[in-house]
Order: sequence, then structure tokens, then C-alpha cells
Amino acid sequence: KLGVFCTAPAIYNTPANIITEVVGTFVLVFGVSGIVANAGAVGGGAAAVIGAGINPLLVGLIVLGIGLSLGGPTGYAINPARDLGPRIAHAVLPIAGKGGNDWGYAWIPVVAPIIGGILGAVTFVALF
Repeated sequence: KLGVFCTAPAIYNTPANIITEVVGTFVLVFGVSGIVANAGAVGGGAAAVIGAGINPLLVGLIVLGIGLSLGGPTGYAINPARDLGPRIAHAVLPIAGKGGNDWGYAWIPVVAPIIGGILGAVTFVALF
């Protein structure tokens, strides 16, 4: 029942799980930074309105791409709140027959996305 609340890896391999989460969050932050930085670059008037209106779709496509490519190994938390909050709720809620909370793995979806986010932002600023 823990899988309903939070992410869990298909194969418990700490280095691979960390790399997967770091890469997924790196791609998300780098891609969203590029979208936000170029939001007004299309031009003024109607072009700017269309450009700004399509940004949520582009972010959604980035998340879809991350999910399809990196979702299998770890469930792609790519956000510490996506895993930690539900994991705490699972620990606190009185659910009949629930299993363990897997706290041994819980640090990976918290620490790895923070590292990936920092690397994505720093790389974007360094390149652009």
C-alpha cells in the first residue's frame, strides 16, 4: 500500500536510483528554465500571448518525457515533496494492514532531486 502514497524503485540499487533522480530533476529544471527564459523572446502582441499560453503544455511534455524515459527505475519523484509528504502521511494514517514505510530508501527522492535541481539551474545559468 506504500506505492499508492509515494515512489519506490523497481530495483533497489542506490547509485542507479540516485543517478536516475538527479538526471530527471536536472532535465526538468534545465528545460523549465529554458522555457521561462525564452517566454518573451518570440515577439510582442499576439505572438507573446500564444508563446505564454503554450508554456504549460511544454512543461507538461517535459514531465511526460521524464516519466516515459526515467519513470521505470524509481517512479520519478523529481520533487522532494512528491515523495516525502505522502510517505509521512502513510506513516501517520491508521491504514489497516499497511506495510512498512521504507525509510531506508526515503532519503533518495529527497536528496537526489535537490542535487539535480541545483545542477540543472547552475548549468543553465553557465550556458545561457
